[in-house]
Amino acid sequence: MKKVVLAFSGGLDTSYCAIYLAQELGLEVYSAIVDTGGFSEEELKEIERRAYAMGVKQHTHLNETEHFYNSCIRYLVFGNILKNNTYPLSVSAERVTQAIAIANHAKAVGADYVAHGSTGAGNDQVRFDMVFQALIPEVEIITPIRDKRLSREEEITYLKEHGVEMDFQKAQYSINKGIWGTSVGGKETLTSHLPLPEEAYPTQLSKTEPEHVTLYFEKGELKGINEQIFEHPVQAIQHLQELAAPFAIGRDIHVGDTIIGIKGRVGFEAAAPMVIIKAHHLLEKHVLTKWQLYWKDQLSAWYGNWLHEGQLLDPTMRDIEAFLESTQQNVTGKVFVQLAPYHFQVQGIESAHDLMSDKFGSYGEMNRAWTSDDVKGFAKIFGNQTKMYHTVNNTAEWAD
Repeated sequence: MKKVVLAFSGGLDTSYCAIYLAQELGLEVYSAIVDTGGFSEEELKEIERRAYAMGVKQHTHLNETEHFYNSCIRYLVFGNILKNNTYPLSVSAERVTQAIAIANHAKAVGADYVAHGSTGAGNDQVRFDMVFQALIPEVEIITPIRDKRLSREEEITYLKEHGVEMDFQKAQYSINKGIWGTSVGGKETLTSHLPLPEEAYPTQLSKTEPEHVTLYFEKGELKGINEQIFEHPVQAIQHLQELAAPFAIGRDIHVGDTIIGIKGRVGFEAAAPMVIIKAHHLLEKHVLTKWQLYWKDQLSAWYGNWLHEGQLLDPTMRDIEAFLESTQQNVTGKVFVQLAPYHFQVQGIESAHDLMSDKFGSYGEMNRAWTSDDVKGFAKIFGNQTKMYHTVNNTAEWAD
């Protein structure tokens, strides 16, 4: 019997795939869930139980959380990357990591086929396919949901006909959890105007009294929270998530351009990622120079877009990562943040590398590093070419 490795999350799409691959195609199904930090032990056990209940031959848990951070998340933080100034690439960032893990697992199993539950109208189909084509070109890709053009209602009917019991009301929303945020898709996100209902978000508001937290960054990486220092930034991110998520922080709906050219809309909650990015950005504004910040903005936007489109394996990404890492040498210090229901405020920083030092002056108040004559000469030279342009072209009336 031929083998197929199925990227399995236990949700509606991959549950359909598990039964279809085994019963309709007669394949030996090896399901694998790639954990990028979004599952509890109880959830992983339930997903494993569900996989075997659907007739898979073998189910495997692939823990890629630290690898995901080391190879991807740290650069999203270094670049303060928010797609369209909104979305922290919660799912798009982790998909390539997951696809690479599935490809490696397919090699280990000796699979004839590899399968995923992507539809034909989203980004994930491209991300998975590109990685599989690059790393396991000899393995055929099967995509039942895409190929059969199934609606969620048709999938639910199919599963019910095969005796599957699950919370189909909950299944009305597509939930993708990871350490860098959770995406939420449903009927509302298929429109241009409807917000997601409160109950669609996995984390509900349970804290109402504001709290203050101190984040400690070392060379751009989150290493400590309040008085606690962590062995690895993954642990710090998870701890901050525990503190911030009950405030229902980091919720929004992202609208953007998909890889395949259509507009897409997706809800998300990403408490820790949003706090970390904004806190890190404030620290950078204090310790980096104007041109470091400028070029970081340009390259980070490109990096985020290319990652969003599944191109993490492009060697250009390694070049930009080297630049981003170089900029982080002095991004060390404390950032003070207030957490409150539905919002947070980044209040200030402390750093030995703070360029807002009163040794040189206080903006709008006093200077200690130059004289008034120095400024007069600087202003004359700095504006000299503009003055020449207007004089030569007789454009003084432009200011009237």
